[in-house]
Amino acid sequence: MEWLYVGFIAFILALLVLDLGVFHRQAHVVKMREALTWSAVWISLGVAFSGFIYLGYEHHWLGLGTTVDTMATPVVGADGVAIYNDGGSAVVKYLTGFLVEKSLAVDNIFVIAMIFGFFAVPPIYQHRVLFWGIVGALVMRGVMIAVGAALITRFTWIIYVFGAFLILTGVKMLVMRGGATDLNDNLVVRLVRRLMPVTERYHGERFFVRAGTEASHAPAVAGGPIEVDRVVDLAKRGALLATPLFLALLLVELTDLIFAVDSIPAIFAITTDPFLVFTSNIFAILGLRSLYFALAGMIDTFRYLKVALSVVLVVIGVKMMTHGWLKAHLGEHFNFYVLGVVGGIIATGVIASLVARRRGVSATVG
Repeated sequence: MEWLYVGFIAFILALLVLDLGVFHRQAHVVKMREALTWSAVWISLGVAFSGFIYLGYEHHWLGLGTTVDTMATPVVGADGVAIYNDGGSAVVKYLTGFLVEKSLAVDNIFVIAMIFGFFAVPPIYQHRVLFWGIVGALVMRGVMIAVGAALITRFTWIIYVFGAFLILTGVKMLVMRGGATDLNDNLVVRLVRRLMPVTERYHGERFFVRAGTEASHAPAVAGGPIEVDRVVDLAKRGALLATPLFLALLLVELTDLIFAVDSIPAIFAITTDPFLVFTSNIFAILGLRSLYFALAGMIDTFRYLKVALSVVLVVIGVKMMTHGWLKAHLGEHFNFYVLGVVGGIIATGVIASLVARRRGVSATVG
């Protein structure tokens, strides 16, 4: 089973190397068409992986389908009654998890857009921040999934704690109202500024520069004017300085960590099989960069999507706390219904947003 994870991680790393080393070697502003194309590529890869999930769980490749899943339907095996996933149930859970994680990532995008706007991150370097942000997210989520799976295996009652947490989070998202935020007051930002100086200006695509070097006097964007940076001028020669790009990266990482606290319990409500949780989670966030560039300019368009995501969290939380009752009353394929409900809620939020926007435009024109 360990080799399965090694192979999957190697595959993901190869995709990331190909992405940064070949397709995005040169820093550039990502246009809408490119963003939509890459979004389609990453989503297609995630959906196509469900074919491997089906075959792997159906034929028990490298131990797939032999892990006890407390969210699965009881089946009679050689060792008596147990709860495992066959190919069909594994695919449904994988796709449901993929859809939930992808949807919650949209809310993540709204916060990232706020971070980039606050720090005025040049569009040409936003892809670089998101790339390294996602690399860090892969590591953090892997650790959190491993810990979550271990906790559920040892303490089955924690499922109900996760369920209650999701319901409370969904309700909180519904009633909270966003406002202007001064990220300079963020604890992480203040800690970094206390540990090392932070330059006033961007210095190319660098996260760090050393005072007195050519890099410390590089313009924000290649070919642009060299601006005065008092932090660089006053720093001791050779001193290591962080740039605002590093602050943006740290806050992107922190944002993903905060959203992972919500999203990982949500996927454990669908399945406790670590491989399904891990793979659906990873494929969902892989396309976060391209999805950001596709949606960042249309944030105000999806005004009801946050409401839809809140309802999804509540539904998933209720499902997590009542999965035994749902199995008994809806049958062994009740996860199909869950997938349909989640998809329907998200679609309703998107459609309602588009209708509201069209009515607003019509009223303005009228």
